[in-house]
Amino acid sequence: MNKTELINSIAEKAGLTKVQAKAALEAAIESVGEALGKGDKVALIGFGTFSVAEKPARTGINPRTKEKIQIAASKNVKFKAGAELNGKVK
Repeated sequence: MNKTELINSIAEKAGLTKVQAKAALEAAIESVGEALGKGDKVALIGFGTFSVAEKPARTGINPRTKEKIQIAASKNVKFKAGAELNGKVK
């Protein structure tokens, strides 16, 4: 399912127009992004939890040249599906 199909599904199930559904989806995505940007967790009961995982700086090896390189620290978004979502997939 792509974004357009998701918007159409939301509009149909919530009784909204496609424009309203698109605005609601974009607002939800923006809100989740802002919360994660602040370092907060976003827990949606039954759906899952979004959080930020921090990876420390480390030394790696370039596979072509075999030379050691320094890999910078980074932050990544993690998602852990909730029990209700997992139940729908199985």
